[in-house]
Amino acid sequence: MQLSHIPLEQLHVSPANMRHGKRAPDISDILPSVRARGILQPLLVRPNADGYEIVAGRRRYFSAKAVKEEGGEIADIPCAIMETGDDAAALEASLIENIARLDPDEIAQYETFARLAKEGRSVADIAATFGITERMVKGRLALGNLLPKIKQAYRDEEIDAETIRHLTMATKAQQKEWLALYEDHNAPMGHYLKQWLFFGGVSISTKAAIFPLDAYTGHTVSDLFEEESYFADPGQFWQLQSAAIEAKADAYREAGWADVVVLETGDPFTTWDHEKMPKKKGGKVFVAVAHRGDVTFHEGWLTKKEAKKAARAEIEDSADGEAEAEKSPAKPQMTQAMENYLELHRHAVVRLALLRDPASAFRLMMAHALLPTGNWNVKSDRQRARSNEIGANIAGSAAQATFTDEREAVETLLGKAMERDTVAIFAHLLTLRDAEVMRIAAFVMADTLAVGDTPVEAAGLHLKANAGEVWQADETFFELVRDRATVNAMLADVAGKSVAKANTGEKAKTQKKVIRDCLTGENGRTKTEGWLPGWMQFPFKPYGKGASGIAHTAKVAAKALPGA
Repeated sequence: MQLSHIPLEQLHVSPANMRHGKRAPDISDILPSVRARGILQPLLVRPNADGYEIVAGRRRYFSAKAVKEEGGEIADIPCAIMETGDDAAALEASLIENIARLDPDEIAQYETFARLAKEGRSVADIAATFGITERMVKGRLALGNLLPKIKQAYRDEEIDAETIRHLTMATKAQQKEWLALYEDHNAPMGHYLKQWLFFGGVSISTKAAIFPLDAYTGHTVSDLFEEESYFADPGQFWQLQSAAIEAKADAYREAGWADVVVLETGDPFTTWDHEKMPKKKGGKVFVAVAHRGDVTFHEGWLTKKEAKKAARAEIEDSADGEAEAEKSPAKPQMTQAMENYLELHRHAVVRLALLRDPASAFRLMMAHALLPTGNWNVKSDRQRARSNEIGANIAGSAAQATFTDEREAVETLLGKAMERDTVAIFAHLLTLRDAEVMRIAAFVMADTLAVGDTPVEAAGLHLKANAGEVWQADETFFELVRDRATVNAMLADVAGKSVAKANTGEKAKTQKKVIRDCLTGENGRTKTEGWLPGWMQFPFKPYGKGASGIAHTAKVAAKALPGA
């Protein structure tokens, strides 16, 4: 299966579509959403001589046609292209499952994608995770360029998809100017906005100039109040502006920057495609030039590809072999599925530890409130699992069951106040004892703790969280351990180094069997009580030098809490 965007004209309904017929379907329920947002969920199609026939997604297709017939602009349609031998039912189910994991609100999608990009995920990785096209991911990330008021207007469906698409290409100054018109109910929308942004560029504000204004010999025009003036000769402006950009670029190079990259006029500088890099490590300066003349200098960045190359070069030049092994892109010590499994279980263990220490939970909650990302929203962590097996495993764990019991107890404490409003809850809390309020605070902090986040490791380290109370190695755990060297290291933990050495050449499956026998005391093995793999201990103990998100967050937490 390949994900791509296909022009509407190249699509037609397949006779194989179970809803195929001469009559157009009823699209009244989804048409308003398509008008405002465009097509979000990919259609399932397959190529033929006439273009692409739609196997699943007929109503979305007719909705797009309706928008175009109304005179609206419809972007190329996201499609999953079937290949020979593909099972249509399986592909459609996979698409539905992936899309179901994605918040339907595009602003929320942007926040999710931006966080993943900051953690090092590429656009391709994010697209594969959610079963959407890379173009859709880039489109959501572009929403990060918008002012908060514009984002909120789009979230409230006061701005349509075409308008927001054009606004993502606008500078902050243009967005402020457009927002002022919008608040006066006089803002250009749709293709009129595109004309306003690009063709209106002949009216270039004198504020955009980075050269001395006395170098300009042409005429300027001002508004009636002379608060704003514009260049009447855009040709001369661009000649002077280009020379000024090049002069400043030379100054950056003389100051020791590795290079200065001037982007094509109108191309935005996207942070998710780049990594921060200081000058002394080869960082470059990227120059973004807007159609209306504004120039922005982004200091200290490298493209993702350049940053990875620089990191490899730094490792090769390092004289410290241990540090080199730590930093090198060595084989990961665990699969992503195993990391997901461990993150969820470590998260569950730390939540219980927080319930037992409300004072620490309350302080952790205050830290979240004092240093938020945007507004601090109290919402339960979704505990997303990479597979149904991992999801079922965490759902059936002892830690999860205990936490569910505590949720019911807290809901009883809060009573009917939760059915009203914030003031009612506040009034009710005033009637509770301090110990009861602290119990509620501990639950709220534990319930909102994000899986895989550094605070999980920090709290677990400080609280000396003991996974052995609620977790033991199960079949899902052993199934997810794939690396033979890692299994052998675990065998040494359980049965001793001599047994591990004797089984070094055995398959991972055989070594796992020995570990199970030691844990149960079967097949003549001495029973080992209370074994916890290093992956489930606080502090986290890695096996080997391979890369791991948990190892990284644990190291960050340990540095922040040296006395823990």
